[in-house]
Amino acid sequence: MVHLTFRLTLTTNFETLIEIMNSRTITASLLFHELDFTASRSSGPGGQNVNKVNSKIGLKFDVIHSQILSEEEKAIILKNLSGHLTKEGVLMISSQHKRSQLENKQAVIEKLERMMAKAFEKKKVRKATKVSKSATQKRINTKKLHAEKKKWRQKPE
Repeated sequence: MVHLTFRLTLTTNFETLIEIMNSRTITASLLFHELDFTASRSSGPGGQNVNKVNSKIGLKFDVIHSQILSEEEKAIILKNLSGHLTKEGVLMISSQHKRSQLENKQAVIEKLERMMAKAFEKKKVRKATKVSKSATQKRINTKKLHAEKKKWRQKPE
């Protein structure tokens, strides 16, 4: 009997890691037990209702101490969503645009899912292009015409 052994090596190349992680979609339902929701008074629409009801919803998700995410997924989130994270690695999102807590909670969950999808989205690689000969020739011709026009405007000496 022949036994074959394969060794999988992980690289630190984020593009490769993103391709590996694309097989698993990270959603709010997957992370639900690690999400911390808080309610507070909103400054959004609602008239006197704003002064009485805690309709603003805040969401906190501790990326660094997450038990659900792998180390590679944490690294990708920390790199791509660094503008939304605290120094301790906590992702903070809030919503106060709706009048009710439930609607704001749904809005926060949608924001989280959009942010996670964006973090794991594969970036399109830019391909360098070369200027065509006709475009170069056209640019030179317009420069010559402009120079000739300027030449005819000069006063004779």
